[in-house]
Amino acid sequence: MRITLGVTGGVAAYKAAELVRRLQQDGFTIQVVMTRSAREFITPLTFAALSGQKVITDLFSDAGGEANLESAIEHIAVAQRTDLLLVAPATADFLAKLTHGLADDFLSTLYLASTAPVVLAPAMNVNMWNHPATQDNIAALRARGARIVDPDEGYLACGMTGAGRLAGQEAIIAAVHEALKSQRDLQGETVLITAGPTCEDLDPVRYITNRSSGKMGYAIAEVAALRGAKVFLVTGPTALETPAAVERIDVRSAQEMHRAVIDRLASASIAVLAAAVADYRPVQQSSTKIKKSGEVLSIALEPTTDILADVARNKAKTIVVGFAAETDHVAENARKKLTAKNADLIVANDVTAQGAGFDLDTNIVTLFSRDGRDLPLPKLTKKEVANRILDEVLRLRATARSGAAAQRTRA
Repeated sequence: MRITLGVTGGVAAYKAAELVRRLQQDGFTIQVVMTRSAREFITPLTFAALSGQKVITDLFSDAGGEANLESAIEHIAVAQRTDLLLVAPATADFLAKLTHGLADDFLSTLYLASTAPVVLAPAMNVNMWNHPATQDNIAALRARGARIVDPDEGYLACGMTGAGRLAGQEAIIAAVHEALKSQRDLQGETVLITAGPTCEDLDPVRYITNRSSGKMGYAIAEVAALRGAKVFLVTGPTALETPAAVERIDVRSAQEMHRAVIDRLASASIAVLAAAVADYRPVQQSSTKIKKSGEVLSIALEPTTDILADVARNKAKTIVVGFAAETDHVAENARKKLTAKNADLIVANDVTAQGAGFDLDTNIVTLFSRDGRDLPLPKLTKKEVANRILDEVLRLRATARSGAAAQRTRA
C-alpha cells in the first residue's frame, strides 16, 4: 500500500526520515511531499534516497523547475493513488490551512483532492499547541475524520517544557495501521495465491523452468493481507521473503503446486493464480545425470495438469483470477483464456514491453473480466497492480451479488 508522507516546516522534520524507514519495514511504499518551509530543515535528497521515490516540493513545476501540464495536475494523480495521507510533523500553520481549506502549495492541495484516510502528527511550541485557535482547528479536523496523534510532553527545541514534541514512531505507526483498518475491505475473505515458477526435473541436476521471479504473486499476497484477508501463498522456488501475516506453502513442481492448491481451494473465497506454471514436463526423469555424448538429444515432454482450469471447474462461489503472460496478440489470447478456462478475471500483459517483463518491480497489465469489462492500466508498481486486481475482484463480487438479488426479487 502507498502512503503519502507530508513533511512541514519544523525542527522535528528530521524525524520524518526515520519514520520513512520504519513504515517501509511494515511493507508500505512511501512518497514524500515537502512544504517550502520543510526544506529549510532537511533536504529532499535525503527523503528521495530513503524512499526510492520522487520527492514532490512544488505545485507547478517538475524536478527541473519547468512548469508543464503534468506537474499542474500531479496533485490529482498522487491523490488518486495514495492509500493514506500522513503529515508528520504538522505545524500549527499547516493545521490552520487544512481547517479552512486553503490550498496554496502541493501538500494542502493534495489534502483537498484526496479521499484517503488522514493521519496528522502535530509538533510545535507548547503555547502554540495550547492556544485556543490551534485546539479549535484540531477539533474541527477530528470532526472531519482525521486521526490526530497528540504530541508528547517534554523538553522542546525552543527551551520550554510541555506538550509539543512530535509523537514517537510507534504511536504514529499505530495510528496509521488503525486508520487503514477502515480500508480492510477483505476482512473475512480467504485468498489463495500462487506465485513464482515451477521446476520440472530432467535428472538430479537439471530441470525445465521459466524466468518468473514471483514478485507479482508476492505483491498480491502482501496487499491482500494488509487489506484484512487470510492469505495462503503457494509458491514455487523464489528468493523472496514471505509477506507479513501470510501462510506460505513451498512447492517445486507443477504437480506439487496443483495438489497444494486443490487441498486449500474449498476454504478460499478468492483464488489468484499468478504463478508461471510449466506447461510441460519430461515424460521420464533420469535417476542419474544425463551425460554429454556430443549427439543430438531429444527429450519427450508431456502436458502438466492445468491448475487454472481445474480450480475454475471446482470453484463453487470462489472468484478465480488467472494470468496471461503473452508476447503477441495479448487481448485476443487473454479473452480466449478467460472463456476456455472459465475464469472470472484474466490479468494479461506483454512481457516484452518495457516495464512489464520478468523480475521487475513494475508491470503494465490489462484486466479482462467475465462481464465484458476490459481495464487497461498504466505502468504501475506491482503492489499498485495488486490493489487494482483486488479492487476488480470486489467489483465482480458486488455485481454478482446485486444480480442474484435482482433475480430473487423477480422470482
